[in-house]
Amino acid sequence: MAVKIRLARRGRNKMPIYDIVVADARAPRDGRFIEKLGQYNPHATPAIVTLKNDRALYWLQVGAQPTDTTRKILSVNGVMFKKHLQIGVDKGAITQEQADAKFETWSKAKEEIRSQKIAKLNSSKEATRSAAFDAERKKKEDKVAAIAKAEADLKAASAPVVEEEAVEEVVTETPAVEEASVEEVAPEASTEETPAAE
Repeated sequence: MAVKIRLARRGRNKMPIYDIVVADARAPRDGRFIEKLGQYNPHATPAIVTLKNDRALYWLQVGAQPTDTTRKILSVNGVMFKKHLQIGVDKGAITQEQADAKFETWSKAKEEIRSQKIAKLNSSKEATRSAAFDAERKKKEDKVAAIAKAEADLKAASAPVVEEEAVEEVVTETPAVEEASVEEVAPEASTEETPAAE
């Protein structure tokens, strides 16, 4: 029986979560499986993988063939490297202690790289978020300043115009009244003079 280590899909629409399973190669994708080795969530950043490393190593040693995606997952988690080292131990090329030491140094280096990537992702997310927040704040402050300036200009334009109009009206009304009274006085004098001449 051909045995494969592969992904079985579950989850909701457009948000799948995959189970890492050992199954017969002829079984359907989400059908019967022999053993569940772990879980893979590709939607998290970085992707979340939970895996039983010792059971995955066992199935690789007895001949299970991983699919491309599961091979990459197993490689990232160190199962493929551990299998490689175990083959060297079985052939007598290295001792078990040497293999364990090599695997520990590899896993420490890999964990350091992974933690740096996570820190970089988090810092870039925070930087992006703070830059967007600062841009929004600046935009809002500019808008408030523009509104305040427009209101000040409106008040400045309205206030002097009202005062100037009131002053002009008062000035123009006073001479008009005086001219009218002068005109009224003048026709009376001329009418009185005309009858006297006859």
